[in-house]
Amino acid sequence: MNKSALWHDPKQRKLLFSAGYSWMFDAMDVGIISFIVAALAVEWKLGAQQVGLLTSINSIGMAVGAVAAGALADRYGRRAVLLWTLLIFCAANGLSAWAGSFFVLCVLRFLAGFGLGGELPVASTLVSESVAPKERGRAVVLLESFWAVGWILAALIAYFIIPDYGWRAAFVIGALPAFYALYLRRAIQDSPRFMEQQTRRLSFGERVRSVWSPEYRRYTVALWILWFTVVFSYYGMFLWLPTVMVLKGFTLVKSFQYVLIMTLAQLPGYFTAAYLIERYGRKFVLVTYLLLTAASAIWFGSAETEGGLIAAGILLSFFNLGAWGAMYAYTPELYPTSIRSTGVGLAASFGRIGGIIGPYLVGMLVARHTGITSIFIVFFFAIVIGALAVMIWGKETKGTDPDQTAAGA
Repeated sequence: MNKSALWHDPKQRKLLFSAGYSWMFDAMDVGIISFIVAALAVEWKLGAQQVGLLTSINSIGMAVGAVAAGALADRYGRRAVLLWTLLIFCAANGLSAWAGSFFVLCVLRFLAGFGLGGELPVASTLVSESVAPKERGRAVVLLESFWAVGWILAALIAYFIIPDYGWRAAFVIGALPAFYALYLRRAIQDSPRFMEQQTRRLSFGERVRSVWSPEYRRYTVALWILWFTVVFSYYGMFLWLPTVMVLKGFTLVKSFQYVLIMTLAQLPGYFTAAYLIERYGRKFVLVTYLLLTAASAIWFGSAETEGGLIAAGILLSFFNLGAWGAMYAYTPELYPTSIRSTGVGLAASFGRIGGIIGPYLVGMLVARHTGITSIFIVFFFAIVIGALAVMIWGKETKGTDPDQTAAGA
């Protein structure tokens, strides 16, 4: 019944697909970078630490963008900030195609990360606020499923474009979504909840204090740990996935092919999470999928055979991205409308610190000839810590309305 209501309401369906396509383009950008760095390492003769630095610079931009966009979205609206962040990341993508040095590329990747990091929490907040509580979790996880489509597109671009036309062509393709912003400007509106509270806006300082007030402090701590560990492990593992495959003895083209196969597993991961999150709750899906991600990471790191690597990679993609979907559904539900985008942006920004550390740490460990198994053990423990934080300090938000809770308080 929930599914029927979500898919048969034209306004909700239009919002989901409009925001979803922007999410897809974001994922395509992140995915393309993971393949481009593998090609750049060969063409520019980059060391492992330089590869780690390039991927980390993107996350630094995302951390800054998440805080800035979260604050601006609570003040000026979700729609305007969504459009501007999309345009910023597309422009930086296009300019990256003409980067002539490692330094220039790093600067442009920071700007692309700023737009990307700002857009994601704002889009999830907009969808979460625009859908009824009984359908909210499923809607946000389905929004997240567009991320998998973007990664699949990135893998296809890497497999068919980069070997023949080079990495610059991939960046040009990544700039094309700027034209989509013209459509998005007319297609979406701010959420009714945000419009209702325009006369009761808080300053940025008041919003930050509210996020860390006694009422929300416990949940904020759990969220920040969750975001840090999930982003740390995701970017540490997935941005290095093509390179790890090369380190395990496969050719660059073969590694792209295998990563494409693994990426396809993200879609059923999202869809199963979207079903289970409304049936069994957010905490159950988050904890279960995170623990299974941790087990898959250990298997992938220690796998030696071709079949074992692919099977472990498929499960890693399936459970990790399903957990991402649940995390994006869970986060906006912990805060009322007046501070929601700020709360989501701060959690996402803290998580991006993990995204900075993860890829760079892998680069340092690879440079020191640390075994792949040992590297993935680090991610195993990080993911388990995130699961425990939700289990111990998190609360179940299925069917709840934080605005009513705040009003009651």
